[in-house]
Amino acid sequence: MGNALMIILLVLAMLGALFMLVRGIVTFLQTTEAELKGDGTGPSQSSLRQNKAMMGRVMFQALAILVVAVLLLVNGGS
Repeated sequence: MGNALMIILLVLAMLGALFMLVRGIVTFLQTTEAELKGDGTGPSQSSLRQNKAMMGRVMFQALAILVVAVLLLVNGGS
């Protein structure tokens, strides 16, 4: 029962990482040339959204790695 819960959590973490990856790519593709050149006052809204998507993806990937590590520790002896 515990393994099933961990596997479901792993799948959810992987789907979350995929969602954030697609969201970041879509945001990147919507970036205009004016946003890329910028006006020198700091990062554009598009850049902030891309960064947020990347951090979310990294978080979900870290969660997936943690779940895999726990699964290996729990099942390593059997």
